[in-house]
Amino acid sequence: MTSTLIAEKSGVSLPSLLTVCRQTVPVLDRPEIHSLRERGETIANRWGIPGKKDEEWQFTDISELLAVNWQKADKGSIDPKVLNAFLLPEAKQSRIVFVNGFYSPELSDISALSAGVSVGNLADTQIDLIVKYLGREKSEEFFSALNGAGFSDVAVIHVAKNVTETAPIHLLYLSIADGTPRFYQPRTLIITETGAKVSIIENYVALATHCSDIPNNQPYFTNAVTEIYLEANSEVQHTRLQRESGDAFHIGRTSIEQFRDSRYTLNEITLGAKLYRHNLDVTQSGEQTETALNGLTMIAGEQTADTHSAIYLNFPGGTTNQLHKCIVDGKAHAIFNGKVFVPKPAQLTNAAQLNQNLLLSPKARVNTKPELQITADNVKCSHGATVSQLEADEVFYLQSRGLTAQDARNLLIDAFAAEILDKIPVESLQQRLGQCVACRSGD
Repeated sequence: MTSTLIAEKSGVSLPSLLTVCRQTVPVLDRPEIHSLRERGETIANRWGIPGKKDEEWQFTDISELLAVNWQKADKGSIDPKVLNAFLLPEAKQSRIVFVNGFYSPELSDISALSAGVSVGNLADTQIDLIVKYLGREKSEEFFSALNGAGFSDVAVIHVAKNVTETAPIHLLYLSIADGTPRFYQPRTLIITETGAKVSIIENYVALATHCSDIPNNQPYFTNAVTEIYLEANSEVQHTRLQRESGDAFHIGRTSIEQFRDSRYTLNEITLGAKLYRHNLDVTQSGEQTETALNGLTMIAGEQTADTHSAIYLNFPGGTTNQLHKCIVDGKAHAIFNGKVFVPKPAQLTNAAQLNQNLLLSPKARVNTKPELQITADNVKCSHGATVSQLEADEVFYLQSRGLTAQDARNLLIDAFAAEILDKIPVESLQQRLGQCVACRSGD
């Protein structure tokens, strides 16, 4: 199927995204890398751009994204002093930085990492490791395939057998909004071998002087894919932050595969971007596997934030606990669709899923659809969703204790968000995000 036919299928004008992908040169000239890119282009051509007729995209309008004439990424440069605003004290010497999708060794610092922990980009990594894991998730979703067709580099984090890394590893993706509509395709590969433990912060931010939800007429498009593989009895604490510019489009996919006795925790915080979509897939590929997914979306204005998750509990004794919260103000639109699959072999599993939504204005919207598909007969599973506004009785009670109406409102919003923020395992990041939520709730 040609790109013209893809445009006809989507029903909108299609900028030549695949042309931009072909113009993007991989930093490692190896047949295995070219093979992955060719596979991605084949899948993208086969499936075409999703539209509202596709059930998974029925509430998410991407026509604005497709109306832009996107240009390939341009390697930007920044003053190292600007980086200070994004650094974390706990990870100053355990960070890897990409600017506009390009690895920046001069801004990175991994001097504090333990022996047995390897952090770098595609050119720094053993090709055998890349070939074994990269692209193994086999997604046939359009935007993931598009990333496969056009990624130029890969951020690679590898933790060797039985190694515990005490310092959090900060993976910082910086975007420079310069007025030219750039198209970035970050790719991340995280591997923890048997018995390994690590905490990772995956951070997408805009280099801007204004808050990340405020538009400034400087669009760019981040199309990110992250693959995470946890071998037996390994543990990953994963914090994913999205604080893109208010003009940005961010579509991401995170694919996790867990093996026996492994433990994976995701803390996902979404604040920025005009349009945000995160496709999250977790596959439990062994017994006694534990998965915890915690999410907080806080949007306002005319932002759209869409989280689609799918959790596959394929073996006995697996557990999963998902809590996703949305705070929606202005004319913003939040979408949540969470699926949990429990097939017959997955006996003695325990799965819980809850989506809680707080609407702060009459024009704020949410579409929520938690789902359970169970064929096993010896399981404990639950799911649910709530949509509410601030309770007048709670605001009145706080006012009776001396708070103003605005302070009472802010306190309730902060408490709603705190249940997720308190789970972030990096104290300075907890405090920084708490201040950001407090600032926005006070607007």
